[in-house]
Order: sequence, then structure tokens, then C-alpha cells
Amino acid sequence: MAGAVEGALRDRRDAGGKALVVYVTGGLGDDWTDTVRAVADAGADVIEIGIPFSDPVMDGPTIQAANDRALASGATPTSILTQVSGLDAGVPLAVMTYYNIPFRAGLERFAAALADAGVSGCILPDLPLEETGPWVAAADEAGIETILLAAPTASDERLSRVCARSRGFVYGVGLLGVTGVRAELAASASIIATRLKQLTDLPVLIGVGVGTPGQAVEASAAGDGVVVGSAVVQGMLEDAGPTGVGDLVAQFRVALDAA
Repeated sequence: MAGAVEGALRDRRDAGGKALVVYVTGGLGDDWTDTVRAVADAGADVIEIGIPFSDPVMDGPTIQAANDRALASGATPTSILTQVSGLDAGVPLAVMTYYNIPFRAGLERFAAALADAGVSGCILPDLPLEETGPWVAAADEAGIETILLAAPTASDERLSRVCARSRGFVYGVGLLGVTGVRAELAASASIIATRLKQLTDLPVLIGVGVGTPGQAVEASAAGDGVVVGSAVVQGMLEDAGPTGVGDLVAQFRVALDAA
């Protein structure tokens, strides 16, 4: 049975549209939960909440800076999930963090805490496919969709295993490198989307290096949608406020709907 993340993305696809997943750094500013609501109101299908970590190895300078600022302000996994539990965004929520956090908390305890907070999905980008067993057992038991990343360098055989184990959607990594806004979309974004679509019926979304509405349209052409992170977090760092960030997300939504 499909979880809430997969259901929302399939609904968008079945209606002939392209899905928009937006990343927001948890604990970044006193109004970050208002930003989550604004992003939902602006048309995000799913919102990915980053639980800050001191060494976010997948992320570039923008999200690294956001992690540092949130941690310096006292944000913790517990404080973020406490705030999320009272957050009625109206769309499914996922969290993205790094494996040390659930490992230290205890996998079953962390998965249960996500479920108790109303979170539907989880992305752990530094957890290798071969080592997912203990986490996915805990996540499956708690009803949490484990969303796996698919690298553009992976073989078709490995991509097939990623797709088979992923829940919610398959996160196609658009380029070799860390998250961040680039001047142009990497050619590898469309290639990985095409490869994944041949291997799975799960929604296929492309992230990493998708920083403008135009790039979102280009990246979603071969897949089912996009994940947008650094461009949104940059707005949070620049104190655009919930309204400003919502306006930015609305630009992505309009562009995808017009494509």
C-alpha cells in the first residue's frame, strides 16, 4: 500500500502534472514552521524538512550554512520534531538528515518519533544501499517511507535494486557533486531520469542542481518532477520570510504547471 508521500506524487502524475518537492531547513529562524506552511500553500506536493547535522556531506555551501545557523540557535532533532508534530501543513512531510542521528537515537526510536510527529518519509543520503537493512526494517515497521537516492554513475543493476527498495519516490541525483544552485542544468539530470523511468513505476524526481524554474521544467521533462532545496534555503538565509519563500516556490509551481 502506498504511503502518503507516494500517494501525493502519484496523484500529481496521474493528473498529468509534474511534482514539486521542496526542502526547508528545520530550525532555521523562529518562523521556519510558517515557511513550511507558506511553501505548502504555494503548491509544493511534499515538503522535505532538513534536520540539521554538523557534517552534511551531500550538501553545498548554502545548506551547510543553514545547518550551522540552525544548530547554533539550539535546534535539535527533538526540538524540530516537536514543532513538526503541531504543524498541519496540508501536504505530506518527509525529513532529510544523516545516518548518525537515527543511529545514535536508536533506529526504532527514531522511526517511531517520525511517525508520532506526523512525518511520512525519510531520506538518509549517507546510508549505503547495502547497509539499509536495519533502518528500513525499523522504518517499515513504523510506516515511514524510506526514499533512496539514485546516483548517475550507478549501473542499471544497482539502480534496479535502489528502485526496488525505495518507498515514496526515487530521488534521482542530477549531477556529480553537492547540492547548490548552478547556472545550467547538468546533462546527467535528464539521463538519470530516463534510466530510472525505464526501471520503476514509482515516481521519479530529480534533485541536486535544480535551482531555477526553468531548470525545474527541463529536469522534470524526462521524469515526474523535481526536488528544490538550495534556492529555497538561500531565501531563508537572506530573511525573505515565509511570504518571500512562498513567492519563490510559487514561481516553480507556475513554471511546472505551464510546461
